[in-house]
Amino acid sequence: MPPLRGTGADREAEEPEYAGDYRLQACLGAGGMGVVHLAASASGLRLAVKVVHARYAEDPEFRARFRQEVAAARRVSGAFTAPVVDADPDAVRPWMATLYVPGPTLADQVKRNGPLSPAELRRLTAGLAEALRDIHRAGVVHRDLKPSNVLLTDTGPKVIDFGISRPVDSDLHTETGKLIGSPPFMAPEQFQRPREVGPAADVFALGSVLVHAATGHGPFDSDSPYIVAYQVVHDEPDLTGVPADLAPLVARCLAKEPVERPTPDQIMQALLPPSYAAEAFIPAQRRRPALPEGESGPAPAWDADTPVRVTAPAPRRRGLRVPPRPRIRPRPTIAVAAALALTAAGVYAALSRPADRGPETPTSPAEVATSFTGWHTGLQKHGPSAAPACSHDAGALYCVARGIGLARLDPVTGRILWSRTAPVEQETPDAPVFLADGLVGAAAPTGPLRAYAGGDGAPGWTARGKLPEVHRPAGSAVVLSDGVGGIRAVDARSGKELWRHGLTGFGVPLPGPYDAPSGLLTVSENSFDGTHTRVGAIRPGTGEVVWQRNLDGDLDPLGRTGDGTLVLASLYQSSLVESLVLVGPGGGDDAPVRTVSLPYRIDLRGIAVRGAVVHLLDAEGHLTAFDTAAPKGRVLWDLETAAGNVSAPVLGDGDRLYFSAGDGRLIAVDTARGAVIGQTRPRLQNGRLGYASLVPAPLVAGDRVFGTAPDGSVFAVDARDPASW
Repeated sequence: MPPLRGTGADREAEEPEYAGDYRLQACLGAGGMGVVHLAASASGLRLAVKVVHARYAEDPEFRARFRQEVAAARRVSGAFTAPVVDADPDAVRPWMATLYVPGPTLADQVKRNGPLSPAELRRLTAGLAEALRDIHRAGVVHRDLKPSNVLLTDTGPKVIDFGISRPVDSDLHTETGKLIGSPPFMAPEQFQRPREVGPAADVFALGSVLVHAATGHGPFDSDSPYIVAYQVVHDEPDLTGVPADLAPLVARCLAKEPVERPTPDQIMQALLPPSYAAEAFIPAQRRRPALPEGESGPAPAWDADTPVRVTAPAPRRRGLRVPPRPRIRPRPTIAVAAALALTAAGVYAALSRPADRGPETPTSPAEVATSFTGWHTGLQKHGPSAAPACSHDAGALYCVARGIGLARLDPVTGRILWSRTAPVEQETPDAPVFLADGLVGAAAPTGPLRAYAGGDGAPGWTARGKLPEVHRPAGSAVVLSDGVGGIRAVDARSGKELWRHGLTGFGVPLPGPYDAPSGLLTVSENSFDGTHTRVGAIRPGTGEVVWQRNLDGDLDPLGRTGDGTLVLASLYQSSLVESLVLVGPGGGDDAPVRTVSLPYRIDLRGIAVRGAVVHLLDAEGHLTAFDTAAPKGRVLWDLETAAGNVSAPVLGDGDRLYFSAGDGRLIAVDTARGAVIGQTRPRLQNGRLGYASLVPAPLVAGDRVFGTAPDGSVFAVDARDPASW
């Protein structure tokens, strides 16, 4: 089922968000304090727009620090930083727009390609020394120089993220007992005398960054930040692996006493003459790698510098705009782990029409039994690409995309067994749905539901309404609703209409989650003023209302816990989830109802339920495990995943949870510890950043996980070893 309104592929969700004048086109990355989006100015200039997380926007101390970040970034804008173009620290969601600088971070470069060569290291040293010289000349101390805050570009390194920087003349001081920074790259005085931190602290951080670039690890390494802090203050740095000609200079940068460290000018003088004769750094991953033998489709693209198509922004709006919700439209619901196959993939891109492909032979059972290896298949051959949406059932993988009505892929090898075309002008389809007797259904959000034979793709029945309909497979029936009061059901085998009538007690009912154990489909209707919601359950085969009741609040049904408890989201201003409403098994008037408040309002992208624990993933990649069995609810853990524009989460075997990010990454989380344990590399649209209003959820099938990406590809990875992705 589609996700909660405001995050799905309906018209309301397709309306882009804005920061001031700027339309936010795609997520570039996310961190603990905010999300960075790709945007465009009126002239088409590409921008990186940092938007503060909603949960911090009301914190006066954080707003003061963000104003300081904007002021510091403006003071140092130049050749070695990303110039500030615009900002509004006083917006509902504070934001800052800087020039978009293409290129990987130093952290990503080292992680994916290993330590830099000696020549590259000298160029990096010279470039960062020049950057620090200009930053310090502007009267600013960065205080958080680290590999993830260094961008590698054709014109040299750029220093970004002045979130905790402090102008020398600032009156905003670090609070007593509060450490701010990244311990492996902090200077001793940042732990001992944080109020006295000066430019020499950035030089110490430079030394740590250079060790990381040269070796892949820092000069002070430990899993514990407390041990790292002790090592920084008391131990000598580990310079093993640093080139011999640079090691003495790096050691001076890492001196315990600030006065013993060289200045940026002295560092540049020590590097003369070789660094000045060197050309600019060219990131290794910008070269397009060839596909391994047997894979189809375009080669994976890493060229972040390729221009993107931008759209002129709409008239100026201050702050971020949450589009209004029309009450007459179907209310989308958040995808639950048990309904992996019903996630849509809305995109702003027209895909070319592929030729029909006849059926091929799928992999034999003997081949399936062999050890699994990953694969990557380009589903589309021509035109701009976008993330396909897929479903998996009984050893078969089916995918759809704009221009592709349905395609079947071999889940073991990724081979396209057959495909059927669809009009390229149609909207991007929902993920395929499994009907009955081997039939697979596919539909665009506003188009008819078409059934295909799963074996060879032969066309079957078509369910077409007078108005666009949403569909909910429910056992042997499919329930369809036009969102303005029309609701009906068709037989999943034949497409023959089973019933069409109003539901007793409801005016404009909307279908929600289907509960296979009871055979009942949840329906709901919200009052126009959002003060109460009527919730019930029907028999899909007849439309009989089995139970119904009125509940206070503006609610959306999400799914069920392990014991059959119905979970509903209580919405704040029609968009943010502020609490969960739990209706006991059975759902009738005798079923207990309780409300558990969430720790903060969530811009919810999806949930995944395991037993009584609900895993909530917000649009900015923040994942929360929430125990609904506790009397008032209880947060088990919180995790920042540094992902943006995410899919709904899905659960796998053991303690595994998976979701996809807008840049094509597939991310794995250990739900027992609340930790990221693996992620794939980005797979962008032809090496460019595309915009998708909804990212398709991954699929879990035994020892493999299937994902889709903006480059138009479908891929599979080994679920048993996320760390190897």
